Amino acid sequence: MGQGFGMEHPGKHVHETHEPPAKYLVVIDSGGSGVARLFLADRREVAEFDAGAEEVTQMVSGLAPHESARGPEWDRALAGHSAAERAAAEVYLLEP
Repeated sequence: MGQGFGMEHPGKHVHETHEPPAKYLVVIDSGGSGVARLFLADRREVAEFDAGAEEVTQMVSGLAPHESARGPEWDRALAGHSAAERAAAEVYLLEP
């Protein structure tokens, strides 16, 4: 009988450092459609998805926008967006 049958034995678990949790959720217009972008505390983007997704509603439930995205701290992170898009953006501060 061949050795290729049956289930493969799982490999050893590798302990890797995980990304820290996202701190900011930015809901911003991008060329006519809403985009939700998740950022770490250092404003490094970790995810981007459709702002109409149910998960966005769940994440911002009970939260109010914390600030706009007009400040210089957002210049690099949102460089592809216009000044008008950044001014209208909603920035939510996510709890860890």
